[in-house]
Amino acid sequence: MAGQRGRDVLLKIANGAGAFVTIAGIRTKSVELSSLQVDGTHAESPNAWRELVAGAGTKTARIRGSGLFKDAASDALLRQHFFAGDVPMLQLVLPDFGTLSGPFQIAELSYGGDHDGEATFTVTLESAGLIDFEAAS
Repeated sequence: MAGQRGRDVLLKIANGAGAFVTIAGIRTKSVELSSLQVDGTHAESPNAWRELVAGAGTKTARIRGSGLFKDAASDALLRQHFFAGDVPMLQLVLPDFGTLSGPFQIAELSYGGDHDGEATFTVTLESAGLIDFEAAS
């Protein structure tokens, strides 16, 4: 497989009208998928090797992004959901991999900027329910 462009990774938010809109201006994006382990080791575990309980851990997804707001609509959606404490539906589109979709809490929304530069933002999203995965075709 050839390399992929990072700019093709898209973060989208539900617009309330049954569609997802790309959160504009995100330059850096990352996703972390994790599953907590449940230790089931006991006195009779073979040679005292750790044993894990299959399927018992909690799964989480964390999405981080940073960049520039260039679209007032997506800026307003993020801001609105953050201040309301809502859990909006989001999508993370990873080319040649697939799409993650589900409810996410906006855990962090930061704004900044240099005196002689552009205004920037950073957002951290934490999964808040079932996350669906659809493989790329």
